This record gives sequence, C-alpha cells and structure tokens, in this order.
Amino acid sequence: MSDLGSEEIEEERENYLGEYEGERNEAGERHGKGRALLPNGDIYDGLYEFGKRHGQGTYRFKNGARYIGEYQQNKKHGQGMFIYPDGSKYEGDWADDQRHGHGIYFYANNDTYTGEWFAHQRQGQGTYIYAETGSKYVGMWFNGQQEGSGEFIHLNHRYQGKFANKNPMGPGKYIFDIGCEQHGEYKLADVERSEEEEEEETTNLIPKWRAQKITALELWKPTPVEEAPEHEVLQPSEEPHAYSEGGGETTEDAQPLTDYSEVDELETLIKQGEDSEEVRDESREEGLNEEEEEEGTK
Repeated sequence: MSDLGSEEIEEERENYLGEYEGERNEAGERHGKGRALLPNGDIYDGLYEFGKRHGQGTYRFKNGARYIGEYQQNKKHGQGMFIYPDGSKYEGDWADDQRHGHGIYFYANNDTYTGEWFAHQRQGQGTYIYAETGSKYVGMWFNGQQEGSGEFIHLNHRYQGKFANKNPMGPGKYIFDIGCEQHGEYKLADVERSEEEEEEETTNLIPKWRAQKITALELWKPTPVEEAPEHEVLQPSEEPHAYSEGGGETTEDAQPLTDYSEVDELETLIKQGEDSEEVRDESREEGLNEEEEEEGTK
C-alpha cells in the first residue's frame, strides 16, 4: 500500500498560508465557496465554513489522486469518491476521514467489493467479485478479511460454510451443478515441507478439506402458511444455509483468490459413489435371479 499526501496541513498557520481565492466572513475566515493552493502543493476547490473545509468540495493531491465529495470540519465525511494514483476507486460513505458505512471499491485489477466498511476496512456483509475468474465471495467480513458465514461461488459449483481469517474453517459443503452436494469439514493440517523447512521449529498449518458424505441436491421449498389437511402428506425441505450472512490515504488491497474447489477430489468421490450404487444394483439382481431359479426347480 502506498501513502498519499496529507490533507491535515494547517492552512492558516503563521508562516506560508498558501494561496486562496474566494469568499470570507466578517472575521476574515474562509467562508463560502473558494479555491486554495495549499503549502504542500495540493489544491482544494469547494465550500468552507469558518475557515475549514465544510460541505461539497474537490481535493486534488499533487501525486494525481483526488477526492470529490462532502467534508465536515476539514475531514471527509458523508458521500464521496476517492480516486487513487494506481487507478483504483472508492465510492460510498465516509466518516472522520475514513471509508465507513456502505460503499463500493473498484480495484486496479478490476476486482470489486460492494458492502459494508468500518474504520477504512471491509467489515460486515459484503460481496467480492474476482474479475479474472468470475468467482465471487458473498458473506461476512472482519478487519478486511472473510470472517464468519459465507459462500464462495464458482462457475459450476459453490462452497458454503464458515470462514476465519479469509480461510474456510469447520463444517461446510460443496454444491455442484450436476445435482449433488458433498458435506465435510475444513481442518488444519501440516503442509508438506522441504528438509530445510523441517529443521525450523515453526509450524505451517493450512485448512484441509475432509469429505464425509455425498447427498442429493437439497432444493428449497416454501413452508406452507396453513396446516395441510390430515389426508395430505407434505414434506417440505429446508433451504441449505448459505450465509448469515483526513490523513494520508491508502489504496485498498485486492483480495487474493484462494481456490476451494477441490474439483478433482470431489469428482472422484462422486464417481466412486456411483460405482458403488451400480455394484449394489447388480448384487440385488443376481439375488433375485437365484431365487427365481430355486422356485423353478421345486
């Protein structure tokens, strides 16, 4: 992340005040609409109130970044758009000079995050779309990382479960477009290390998927409002759980995509399950043929 120029240089300090053209109040303070060239080379064009940036304005940093939006007491506050030198952009709510509330961030690599922010970080409910693969994460965030209930949606399958520090952890399931689900759990496991790494005492653990069972796809059906008559038997299935869910400016880091597809392993397990069904069907058929032959000999 790269730091940008600061807006917090005091404009009315005793030495060089910069250049200002605009309205003033009776006390001589900048008040109303004006344009200022700050001592650090930045330019502000917008509204002032009692000597401070307050209201709608545009702040241009000398490095090319700029903010267009609302100010309150010299700080970005309210609705605003910040364009960073690397081409990334944030549009949304600000509070006390920080991204705070609801907003969308367009990253330099064309990824996007739309959702809640807290103190400059992705936090709360949000959706992150990976431009390169088309995959997306929909769920909870904390301190800029996936945390809590969430869903990773890929081209032909999706994963639903819990996340901790951007990694899947605990029980979850993979849902495949071919009409089946694989249930299991992510547990921490040792990573294969080289001899040099094994000599070090540090432990390198990553979440590893442990498959448990394969079931048919659970389709969501609405629960009837009224009780069904006694002679009718309704068996509504439940919906699968998806998810619960002024200083220097810095660019927001793009979220690296972690592949949780496990496609090869899952397809193998699914094929094994299909083969087992065929074996059981053949065994039942052979048993019936033997019974028919015994009856024919009697």
